Amino acid sequence: MFNRASGADKAAAKRADELQELQLKVMRFADEYVGGVVEPIQSFQQTTNDAGERLAAQNWKLSQATSAYTIASGPNPIANALDMVVLATLSRMVAEDTWVGERFGERAAPLRDAHRRLEPRARQLLVNVLTDAQSAQLQQVIDEWRERNPNVRAVAYVHFSDFAKSVGRPKAGETESKGGLFQLLGLDPIGDLDPAVREITQSRQLAERTIYYAQRAPNLIDMQIERLSYQLASMPETKRMLADADHFGGAAASAGRLADDLPNVLAREREAAIRQFMDAVNAQTTEMRGLMTELRGTLEAGTATSDSLTATIRSFDQLMGRFDKPRPEGAPPRRPFDITDYTAAAAEFARTANELERLVADIERGTPALAESAGRAATDLQNVIDHMLWRVLLIGLLLLAAALVAVLAYRGIARRWP
Repeated sequence: MFNRASGADKAAAKRADELQELQLKVMRFADEYVGGVVEPIQSFQQTTNDAGERLAAQNWKLSQATSAYTIASGPNPIANALDMVVLATLSRMVAEDTWVGERFGERAAPLRDAHRRLEPRARQLLVNVLTDAQSAQLQQVIDEWRERNPNVRAVAYVHFSDFAKSVGRPKAGETESKGGLFQLLGLDPIGDLDPAVREITQSRQLAERTIYYAQRAPNLIDMQIERLSYQLASMPETKRMLADADHFGGAAASAGRLADDLPNVLAREREAAIRQFMDAVNAQTTEMRGLMTELRGTLEAGTATSDSLTATIRSFDQLMGRFDKPRPEGAPPRRPFDITDYTAAAAEFARTANELERLVADIERGTPALAESAGRAATDLQNVIDHMLWRVLLIGLLLLAAALVAVLAYRGIARRWP
């Protein structure tokens, strides 16, 4: 009887060792799984500037890593292996259907390829644990659950026992069926051991699982902190704050460029003011030159008219002298009266009167134009002077503002660095 008990204990111990080896395989694969998912996720985040896309990728990375480490730290090695296969299979489906098929296209192809590589590696955990019939039953349950839940995206925390119940499994009698898949879940891997040995084994396994998870907890915390930063970056308030910061930076850069270019601005404004003043003077000079030319023509016409009038008066005096002079003795007889002389004199007088009238009209027309040109010249000159005064005042205000900013900055630096 002692030999039979010893044989049973040895078989139970061997079974416990096999399950412990399976647990270690699951733990090692969990590290491999997390590394395989993190690498394409980080590459995806580096290729996008959209905070929302980075947040979605970080959520996927954090949920996958947390689920893998949680599964590997479970108390039942067989259930842990089943859950790891479920995680790898459902995650591969979501990567194909959602990440590549709906949201990001070929940009998410590296993540899909990574999940396709990890799924067969996960199934290797069950090679010596499940029979072919049990593996087929597992795949049937997974396909049935996915068919009923095609729109579920968060599959990281879906465990085999939970989603099996959602599809009505196990059915009546499947848990008691020898060799069935669900019959494995009810087995106690160390139930046949001596109570003292069982307690020691359970304590050792608990310590191993605790140390395993504690060693990976900092990585999960880092992922959570990074996720928090992406959440803050995607918030509307943060976006507005960053936009305001960009505007402030642009304003500061513009102020710096203005300060650097201020001497050139002053030189250009001074040159523009002088050019505008000289252009106005040249325009007025040209207009005055035209008026002087017209006035000279008018005066010349008046001179010609005056000369014509003098000749007319002289002719008239000669005509009147013919009537006043007595005929001297012995003088030859006078020429008979000729009406044509008087007609010519009248015509000459009429021409003289017409020219005098035109002269007066030209003077009247030239006088208002000359006065208007002089008024415009004075107005333009006053506008140029006012423009120069405003530019000088604006430059003075800019210099005063720059000095005030420098004083405030100096005071702030002085308070900070006593």
